[in-house]
Amino acid sequence: MDKKSDFKPYVPASKITPELTVASVIMGVLLAVVFGAANAYLGLRVGMTVSASIPAAVIAMGVFRIILRRSSVLESNIVQTTGSAGESLAAGAIFTLPALFLWAAEGKMDKPDILELTSIALVGGLLGVFFMIPLRNALIVKEHGVLPYPEGTACAEVLLAGETGGANASKVFAGMGFAALFKFIIDGLKLVAGEISLKFKGFSGEIGTQIYPAVMSVGFICGPRIASYMFAGGVLSWMVIIPLIALFGANITLYPGTEPISELFAAGGASAIWSTYIRYIGAGALAAGGIISLVKSLPLIVKTFGGAMKSVKGSAAASTERTAQDINMKIVIIAIIVLTLVVWLLPAIPVSLLGAAIIVVFGFFFATVSSRMVGLVGSSNNPVSGMAIATLLIATLILKFTGATGAAGMASAIAIGSIICIVAAIAGDSSQDLKTGYILGATPKKQQYGEIIGVVASALAIGGTLYLLDSAWGFGSDELGAPQATLMKLIIEGVMGGNLPWNLVIVGVCIAVVVEIIGIPVLPFAIGIYLPVQLNACVMIGGLLRLAFEKMKASQEKKDEAVNNGILFCSGMIAGEGVVGIVLALLAIFGVDKMIDLSAKLGLSSTFMNVGGIVLLAVIILTFLKFTLFSKKKTSGK
Repeated sequence: MDKKSDFKPYVPASKITPELTVASVIMGVLLAVVFGAANAYLGLRVGMTVSASIPAAVIAMGVFRIILRRSSVLESNIVQTTGSAGESLAAGAIFTLPALFLWAAEGKMDKPDILELTSIALVGGLLGVFFMIPLRNALIVKEHGVLPYPEGTACAEVLLAGETGGANASKVFAGMGFAALFKFIIDGLKLVAGEISLKFKGFSGEIGTQIYPAVMSVGFICGPRIASYMFAGGVLSWMVIIPLIALFGANITLYPGTEPISELFAAGGASAIWSTYIRYIGAGALAAGGIISLVKSLPLIVKTFGGAMKSVKGSAAASTERTAQDINMKIVIIAIIVLTLVVWLLPAIPVSLLGAAIIVVFGFFFATVSSRMVGLVGSSNNPVSGMAIATLLIATLILKFTGATGAAGMASAIAIGSIICIVAAIAGDSSQDLKTGYILGATPKKQQYGEIIGVVASALAIGGTLYLLDSAWGFGSDELGAPQATLMKLIIEGVMGGNLPWNLVIVGVCIAVVVEIIGIPVLPFAIGIYLPVQLNACVMIGGLLRLAFEKMKASQEKKDEAVNNGILFCSGMIAGEGVVGIVLALLAIFGVDKMIDLSAKLGLSSTFMNVGGIVLLAVIILTFLKFTLFSKKKTSGK
């Protein structure tokens, strides 16, 4: 508390500087849509999303300083606050909503329309913002010096180092440009292979790597430990479990397969066994990992919620000081009531009054937990997937008990889970952004308005994005595995009495328990089991590059600079590839993709394309090194 009373923000409360301007809102909305779409594409491919706060802040600083020739750290802060909302909303949406498309593909229900997807995303995002507002003074102000909020603090440091903003922004833009080019060469022109696999004579296992810059970037940003866990999971599934299934299965037809395993392997190789059997094992491991993370966090969750409620009760009266002004509490309460009624009464959202009540109770609880836990352990350790699994289990059981079964019950369960997942993701993101603003001296209500604008913009875009991606490739395909959404679908089907291959699911659960016992984080390992080993290997390449940066013989300052450059360049590559992925999806829908496909027109052999893929991977790595490790540091010049 003493630390809080002694704290002085960078911009004093008495000083008025530009914040919520037309330029900051426009730029923030653009970044919310771009990073939201890019993270939706990335999350559906890799099962993980990355934070957009720091790259958004860096882009804002570069644009304001270089193009607009003006400098306001609080204006840049509004940009990152608005822009980061897109990434968080996308994360919550893609972990759940694609289940509706998967059921539609199986003929169990009609495909959701864009209004339904947009409504669910919008309500969840707005509730996440409004639930966080009464917690701000308790968690951000009163616990300053106690709750570190690592991402929020790091973003504030980046914004305060604004004099280097132009140089740093150029790395983000360079990453976007090069990744867009590489992605277009691989998946647009199809001049090289996007995936290279090594098969073994007399052995059913398979290993290889993808060539995509965004996938490699995930490994660099997450670091070598997480990348190695994912790769280890992939090696277990593709080099151990698949060969065992092929060896012992032979001429056996094993559910959910419809033909003998030997014929399945002869027709589709290791990939056929993976898509038929391994995904259920991976889903079981993912579910167990989510529940384990939630159980391990329970003492902290209970303590967190109790402490937050005490802090709210003991909060001082509203201050008239600029840096202490939140959106009026009456408006917040009215907004929450209206949104609850919208959930119940809007036909586009398949949720009853009971479901709306579940959303409010669980939503506020998990928003509180998420807001405080990201302050303690950071956003990457926030057990959002565990919260979503727990909510889905309870909501599905309640719906089944009250007679809401079948397609209507399943759609209602996934809508409830989606809204709460988005609430938790947005509340965590909002608390990090408000911490950044507290350090800088921002006006809280202006940040909250920025968060609302970002949520609305990204919610309006996410429905179309999901429709676009599903129309182009389909969820659950090799291009878009959608691991979390598949998991949520399996949980609901299992509770509702669907015919699942429980033996495979239980095998995955047992693997997760063993992994937890030996001290390996379950979730990245489980994602590795679920996803193709080629994707995991590409993530591993990024992790190894990060490891090389951290272990190189240089001063700590040089290492930190190289890693920071790498994170910025990788953030740009993720955004650039994501945007081109959306563009290619559009081209595929209109049939233009075949017109620009040069592999067939030029008659390129598989050998040529595989060699070209290896060469392009080397070019991607060299380009990455040029803009990070061998980047010329610009001086301010006197």
